[in-house]
Amino acid sequence: MPVTTTAPTDDFVAQADSYRRELLAHCYRMLGSLQDAEDLVQETYLKAWRSYDRFEGRSSLRTWLYKIATTTCLTALESRKRRPLPSGLGAPADEVPHEKVVESGEVPWLQPISDGMITDRATDPASVVGLRESTRLAFIAALQHLPARQRAVLILREVLKWRAAEVADALHISTAAVNSALQRARAQIADAAPSEDDRPRPLTDEQQRLLERYVAAFEAKDVPAIVELFTAEAVWEMPPFELWVRGGENIGQLTARQCPAGPDGLRLRPTRANGQLAYGVYIRCDDDVFRPFQLHVLELDGELVGHVVCFFDVDFARFGLPDAVTG
Repeated sequence: MPVTTTAPTDDFVAQADSYRRELLAHCYRMLGSLQDAEDLVQETYLKAWRSYDRFEGRSSLRTWLYKIATTTCLTALESRKRRPLPSGLGAPADEVPHEKVVESGEVPWLQPISDGMITDRATDPASVVGLRESTRLAFIAALQHLPARQRAVLILREVLKWRAAEVADALHISTAAVNSALQRARAQIADAAPSEDDRPRPLTDEQQRLLERYVAAFEAKDVPAIVELFTAEAVWEMPPFELWVRGGENIGQLTARQCPAGPDGLRLRPTRANGQLAYGVYIRCDDDVFRPFQLHVLELDGELVGHVVCFFDVDFARFGLPDAVTG
């Protein structure tokens, strides 16, 4: 009677699938694009599946998958431009224009990622904290300004906590080259690197009230109330538009002059993106149904808002948001 055995590829699928979310986060850090990250995770799994019979087990399966993913990302970056935010390209606008701003379609902009795509209920709480810290928009945007190999070294050493020798083996460079690349990368993104200050903390009562005011002000298009939400140095940017502004007054003027919605023309629904508070923003359409318009990703500064990145053309379903809102 023939004996049934489990094929190596079946064993690979059973073991490897649990790493899919964290590999997506890794590829996203490298590329700054959700779509690119998803494609590269698929490519990583295909490469690993094809070569699994040659996996000798000298490292863990997780480490082996990360090596393949990193190499795959580095190859992809050879033909891709970096993905910035508008604030990484130049100075803020001196004044808010009255004429309609025009988007820049030539720049491949940084994209947001939903917390739900890289964590789930089974994710270890400590890992959730680490994933949120290491996918903050400020950190991802800073990574985009590093050369690809420096980017990989920083992520492997600082985020994944690999030893220098392990990184050297993965990237086929010397340990000295790893240490040198890490030093240069650290110096360039020191202000944006994850720190203890970035660890998620429960909202204070005042911050909760701030968020309630945020929702009410934007839904009513109450410009004076919007101005009061922000710090004097707050940043508002909205890829794919290169224009960005600083300070509550300018943010209020930008809303008044550029937002096509009138009073009671928006609805906001909470979600999370890049380990940060976020809102899906819906705009009233001619049939009085509110449909997806923007995704606001917030960074609080004490009891005020310090930074908002406002993304357009976002797939709300990926952020656990409905495709329409009524009332």
